[in-house]
Amino acid sequence: MRIPALNGRKIKQDLKKGFSEFAEGGFEKIFNQIDQFSIKKGVDQMGIQRFVNQCALMAAGSGVVTGIGGITTMMIGVPLDVLNLITQQFRVTMAIAYHNTGNYRFPFEEFFKIVASSLKADTKLAISKNIMEEVAEKMLLKLGSKTAQRLVPIAGAAIGGTINYLFIKQIAKGLQEQYQ
Repeated sequence: MRIPALNGRKIKQDLKKGFSEFAEGGFEKIFNQIDQFSIKKGVDQMGIQRFVNQCALMAAGSGVVTGIGGITTMMIGVPLDVLNLITQQFRVTMAIAYHNTGNYRFPFEEFFKIVASSLKADTKLAISKNIMEEVAEKMLLKLGSKTAQRLVPIAGAAIGGTINYLFIKQIAKGLQEQYQ
């Protein structure tokens, strides 16, 4: 069985189109699917730090799954990982806003202003992810091709899970600093 060649330009165009369509209404759809009362309940029962940690672990889980199978799971997993990461970011944002204001109901427009101001952490993590990927690549090259073939999925899972976890924690930290 022959694997068809991938058209990089077509994939890039399709991704660009998908992200554009997603930005036009996808964020609001994700927002509308989140039960704001359950976030209030979760924060009340667990406390804000445990709730944030739970969201970070859920984000890490999709990062691990996306990275573990190499290119196969990446093709399917990346959109799901992005969706989960955005959902966890929204949940953390709502939780911290509730914890600091006592309000757990937000209209989308007001909520999105909070999200937009929390994205300072994104730049730092993009740099961290690039550095981690470069280090992993260099380590695998030194280990040799047979060992590298076995470790690529492990490295991908570790990087994906770690970056997602740190992203949610950084978002939470930035939001908590805004309320101080």
